[in-house]
Amino acid sequence: MVRKALLKNSQASSTDGMRSMSFQDTPARSISLTVMRGGRLVADPLRMQAMSNRCSDVQKALCFQGEPVDESSVKKMILTFEKRSYKNQELRIKFPDTPGRFMETELDLNDIIQEMHVIATMPDLYHLLVELNAVHSLLGLLSHENTDILSFKDVVDLLQELTDIDTLHESEEGAEVLIDSLLEGQVVALLVQNMERLDEQVKEEADGVYNTLAIIENMAEFRPGLCTEAAQQGLMQWLLKRIKAKIPFDANKLYCSEILAILLQNNDSKFTALSPLLVFKRHNPATAEEQEMMENLFDALCSCLMLAANRDRFLRGEGLQLMNLMLREKKMSRTSALKVLDHGMIGPEGSDDCHKFVDILGLRTIFPLFMKTPKKMRKAGTVDKEHEEHVCSIIASCLQNLKAQQRTRLLSKFTENDCEKVDRLMELHFKYLEAVQLADKRIEGEKHDMVKRGEILDDVMEDEFYLRRLDAGLFVLQLLCYIMVEISNSGISQLQQRVHQILNLRGGSVKVVRHIMREYAENIGDGKSEEFKESEQKRIMDLLENF
Repeated sequence: MVRKALLKNSQASSTDGMRSMSFQDTPARSISLTVMRGGRLVADPLRMQAMSNRCSDVQKALCFQGEPVDESSVKKMILTFEKRSYKNQELRIKFPDTPGRFMETELDLNDIIQEMHVIATMPDLYHLLVELNAVHSLLGLLSHENTDILSFKDVVDLLQELTDIDTLHESEEGAEVLIDSLLEGQVVALLVQNMERLDEQVKEEADGVYNTLAIIENMAEFRPGLCTEAAQQGLMQWLLKRIKAKIPFDANKLYCSEILAILLQNNDSKFTALSPLLVFKRHNPATAEEQEMMENLFDALCSCLMLAANRDRFLRGEGLQLMNLMLREKKMSRTSALKVLDHGMIGPEGSDDCHKFVDILGLRTIFPLFMKTPKKMRKAGTVDKEHEEHVCSIIASCLQNLKAQQRTRLLSKFTENDCEKVDRLMELHFKYLEAVQLADKRIEGEKHDMVKRGEILDDVMEDEFYLRRLDAGLFVLQLLCYIMVEISNSGISQLQQRVHQILNLRGGSVKVVRHIMREYAENIGDGKSEEFKESEQKRIMDLLENF
């Protein structure tokens, strides 16, 4: 991903050596790493570089105070951190206006936090961070009133490395203990509070925001269930505020969009904010990174629309009108707008959206896209299958949900210009039927080989094969067959005659269509109630009786 490359570039100078190296405690220092500016204690970059160069001379591979790093030395390290953290806090309280009195303890604390990076190479010892109260102390440093102190940046860097997703998976037990302790300490709320205080015009503080987002991403990837809690602790509001901020596009804005998408994929949140997407109504993203951000925002909106309650918010917020305008504007956002409409109109929960879509003249927009896949979409990287799947799904949802006048308007579209839309429907039917038949032939060959080898075709394998068939085009074929069956049962004899005429001319079969629809009906029910499943299956079977 583009964002991963940005992360790598932004951090290449600091953390690569930490996983295998640690710093020995240095003797009395002649370098002060901070200066007073405007009454605040601020890190001086030149002095920090000098300190970095000096520390590199005393690096020792996996050692602490001359000892190999093991459980015993990690305990010593953590206890040293606790002592230095307490000493620094004590002197800061005693001499709040005299930085020189606590500067030495600041440097001591910085050194030991740097040493603690080595713990990230041993996740099985994470329990020591919890048992010896180090997590609580680290979170305490995060909440310090002065974000310019060295320890604040160091704590963020350390937490980012401790929560590295690859490291967490090395020891599930150690990772669980650490994440539990961080969540108990309200880590997300603390991180959000800190990001609100940071000035991203300053590079070091902008990096701090980026690294903070990395901590949240790491934890969310390891434990998706925390997304709901994170949203409740102010993270979603901060992300939306940062995305909508009228400042130049940068890596942090892109990262925010990705975190928002992750948050909403794993969280039933009340969110239908459309304002971040308005800019893409008439303007294309300027860079690949900005395009990725746009797609992340659309993905976040799609995740929201999976929650029925958000369909109404989307409707009242004129989300349908915005998506319809994006389709007409023919910008890069058109593909994503199609996907959003698909998510908003599917299923019985999308009934109101389907009726409103007809009222705002959405049929005039969707049917030209049904008749031909725009070349601009292909240039933007959208394959025909993705485009055709969303368009067919929208039409199928309308056929399922529309009543009275709106349904009549939809069906009349299929009779226009000597039933040209029925001709297109049948063209797509045979296109995807051929693709699925090729996939079925390959799968049958694989099954035959497995039987010859004495392997068992269990339910897991059968499910995997079915998913492969869906990916090969079966899902689009099912949608096309559903549309065929619906319009043939509309009472408009012209439509039914045209469908059967083309089937006969091209060697098609009503039997094949019925088989595809029965298979579709059998697999209805994922995430639906048993009552809905039975009702929908009966409705489809009734349609097939008259096909």
